[in-house]
Amino acid sequence: MHEQPLRRLYKGLQQLATAQRYLFTPADMRALVPDLSDIAYRALLSRAAKDSTLIRLCRGLYLYTPVKPNQGLVLYHAAARLRANNLNYISLESALSDAGIISQVPLNWITLMSSGRSQIVRCGTFGTLEFIHTKRKAADLQGQIDYDERCRLWRAKPALALADMKRAKRSLDLIDWEIANDLV
Repeated sequence: MHEQPLRRLYKGLQQLATAQRYLFTPADMRALVPDLSDIAYRALLSRAAKDSTLIRLCRGLYLYTPVKPNQGLVLYHAAARLRANNLNYISLESALSDAGIISQVPLNWITLMSSGRSQIVRCGTFGTLEFIHTKRKAADLQGQIDYDERCRLWRAKPALALADMKRAKRSLDLIDWEIANDLV
């Protein structure tokens, strides 16, 4: 008997998904149901997103829920996955907040510098990603960024994050300059 497309999709995802790999693009999942037309495939994804096994995180990215990812890292992993072909690094308010230089930062809002275009990506209840375009090349950032294994992204050191704030013309009102000057 021929298996239903939705069941085949879930069975394939169950085999592919791991604690490290739980975010999938439509292209990733397409191979699991190659016999469907593009229209039928889009309808299948829409149906799958309604039963909470697969959550449409944002345009072009789905979260496979049976894996139970660390909720605090989903946004970071989504940023890394969405812009895998760009240079991206956590900076601006997010990096300064993590370093203790800014005391208040919007919850579930991650700011990143990106070689891609500036864009705000809303990820439902998980939060928002804000990508700010930078012309800087990876070579220009040597020694100013560190790789954050948990987030799967590069992270700006405080001096670079402050320079990015000024370059991007962000408000400097929330910066605790006493702490900033000690760290920079």
